[in-house]
Amino acid sequence: MTKRSVFAIVVVVAVSAVSVGANWPSFRGEHARGVATGTPPVQWDLAKGTNVAWNVAVPGLGHSSPIVWGDRVFVTTAVATSGKEAPPVTGVMDAVGIAMANDTGEQEWRLYALDRATGRVVWQQTAKKAKPRSNHHRKSSHATATPATDGTFVVALMGSEGLYCYDMDGRLAWKKDLGLMDLGLVGNTSVQWGPASSPVIAGDRVMVQNDEQENSYLAAFDLATGKQVWRDSHDELPSWATPLVVRQGDRDLVVTSSPKAIRAVDAATGKEVWHMEDDAPVRVPSPVASGDLVIVTGGYPPGGKSIFAIPLASTKNVSPQKLPWRIDRGSPYTPTPLVYDGILYVVTDNGVLSAYDASTGERVYQSRLGTGVSGFSSSPIAAGGHVYIADEDGDLFVVRAGRSFQVDAATAFGETIFATPAIDGNLLIVRTRGHLIALGNP
Repeated sequence: MTKRSVFAIVVVVAVSAVSVGANWPSFRGEHARGVATGTPPVQWDLAKGTNVAWNVAVPGLGHSSPIVWGDRVFVTTAVATSGKEAPPVTGVMDAVGIAMANDTGEQEWRLYALDRATGRVVWQQTAKKAKPRSNHHRKSSHATATPATDGTFVVALMGSEGLYCYDMDGRLAWKKDLGLMDLGLVGNTSVQWGPASSPVIAGDRVMVQNDEQENSYLAAFDLATGKQVWRDSHDELPSWATPLVVRQGDRDLVVTSSPKAIRAVDAATGKEVWHMEDDAPVRVPSPVASGDLVIVTGGYPPGGKSIFAIPLASTKNVSPQKLPWRIDRGSPYTPTPLVYDGILYVVTDNGVLSAYDASTGERVYQSRLGTGVSGFSSSPIAAGGHVYIADEDGDLFVVRAGRSFQVDAATAFGETIFATPAIDGNLLIVRTRGHLIALGNP
């Protein structure tokens, strides 16, 4: 029997039913592209309910993104059951600093399943109730990893609290204790920033990247049983990037972005196919595919690192000096870039949007979003000829896709936004500080 929600929800009912669109099964959707079919709205009015399908209160704190499969929307959260909740701070990392949140009280790590058409909570499951094994950065949360689904199972990585797998009706299929995920300030194990990398489903396996202070690895687990299939251990530093699974020739590659190297391993065996050495402490953005290239960003300090285009067909040691193209500066610190209709969109943490030709690296334009006082942690997504970009203060910019910069709309949600939105057909699903909001044309 499924469990009902214990918290109150407020639902704004659409004038007519919202049709089910394509799935958005993991962080950044299908194949982590951040691109969807359909035409989500460009403008809406939360107060009047214009283009608002539903608006649901979500308890606790979580920066994980919503995912969608069929008639279900899934989202995770961590609810403080003792002590005070630690609301996140906003702003670029240089100003925010390295401080941890005061958020070590008992938590409940929950997974919610909502009805796509109405926002009604269909079921909820509490994966674990305990004091967290690690603290987190004050811009982060205890529920930052986005879940993943293949339509049969839903997998949620609750950081150091374990990996959990449920069926679509909320029944626990298996759980796995991965131990402490010790991510934080390099060289200072007392500073814990918490994990953020999301699990990825590839066929009958779940990929988990855990780059930490020591004992870093990429592992594949059987989706049906949770049994470890292979583990690729390596000498690494902490990374918060989500692995990319991409087809290359007759096999799937798992591409990981880490401070010491960018690696591609065979998804079937875990054997390394190629790697490119680098020196970029604090990798956060995930790699993105663009045709026969994989584009890699990230590293500290913000704006001071390179953007690389690496051929997916590479072998063994890849030379950074022999790439199809590279951009020496302008890499984002946190948001994952977007490739849409041949253009690479890169948003830095201080709100500078740059557009490049994805095949050559040639810059098309560069402009600033908003006033630049807020930070940007959410990653850009696209559909219907528009790119959607949210800042931490809760402003969502709708930028017209193409070779010239034009903001068609900018809407304030009144709550912080750290999670990357989801797009499913004509629905744009936005997670704010305390709500999950579905925007769509009735």
